[in-house]
Amino acid sequence: MSARPTKTVASTRVEMSEVMTPGHANFLGKVFGGSILSLLDLCAYTTASRFAENVCVTASFDRVDFHEPIEVGEFVTFVGTVTYAGRTSVEVTIEVFAEDILRRTRRHTNTARVTMVALKDNRPCPVPGLAFESPAEKVKFLEGRLRRELRAAHSTEFDSLAQMFREADEATLDRLMSEPSLVGAKQVL
Repeated sequence: MSARPTKTVASTRVEMSEVMTPGHANFLGKVFGGSILSLLDLCAYTTASRFAENVCVTASFDRVDFHEPIEVGEFVTFVGTVTYAGRTSVEVTIEVFAEDILRRTRRHTNTARVTMVALKDNRPCPVPGLAFESPAEKVKFLEGRLRRELRAAHSTEFDSLAQMFREADEATLDRLMSEPSLVGAKQVL
């Protein structure tokens, strides 16, 4: 069996920019979060597809943090890199920066992690591995792997507890409704 090809983390970097116009505004006059999500998805697609050399589709948004609002008129840059590569999927980490063009000030406004799956003939296909050039890149890879493993464990635990909720009698459901936390709900059930 031949070793799969690898690419450096640095080679996966994609940078996309766009000026935020009134068409991006929400009812408060700031940039609508949905506009940012759409652009995040495009950046994740570009980053993952370039890396995989195949079309990649969104499997999940692991997390999107909105640190600060973005103003209409600001120049927004999305910087994506592949931080974890599995067999057929990749985690793309995207940092978003907004620049006040006139004042030339730049601030970090968002961070997102998106899992993308590579497809060929509409079926998942292998992606390259990652080659690391620094301890920081190894740490980001290990964090991505840990996130993947924790998501799987969380999903299994959630499904188990949700099934117990569906099978519980009404008295048990009422007791659960008054619990301050459902994390340890197995003890109550």
